[in-house]
Amino acid sequence: MFNVRVYGILFNAQNQVLVSDEYIRGGYYTKFPGGGLEFGEGTLECIKREWVEELNQQVEVVEHIYTTDFFQISAFDNESQIISIYYLVKAVGPFIAPVLSKPFDFVVPAGVDEVEAARWIDWDLFSSESVTLPIDKVVADLVKQKYNPVLIASS
Repeated sequence: MFNVRVYGILFNAQNQVLVSDEYIRGGYYTKFPGGGLEFGEGTLECIKREWVEELNQQVEVVEHIYTTDFFQISAFDNESQIISIYYLVKAVGPFIAPVLSKPFDFVVPAGVDEVEAARWIDWDLFSSESVTLPIDKVVADLVKQKYNPVLIASS
């Protein structure tokens, strides 16, 4: 069984990268915004849909960054293989989603399985240690090596 995930990397004019702090089934994770590919959907459609659903933000895909090239079992079901696809995205219009100033600065209501909130991380503080999941860590290292957020946010 395969589980295809699609994520977006967004920089802002303040030299920050967007992450999503999430409570999922009893655990706390910091990851890139995005989610699961639905049957009948392409990856570009998926990233656009996920960003609207999660952040009420339309995005434009700038370029492909990475597709998983190693075996990764799901952290959530221990039965499916994760294939993650990452794109550099650009906000269409102003970024209006509420953001946290501190990691996991939210309340998890009783009986709720999932809570998520966006947070900006300063570029100088951003690293593979900033994210939780193994594939995201690989991508964080690639992003640090490849991109200059000042140039991207201003284009």
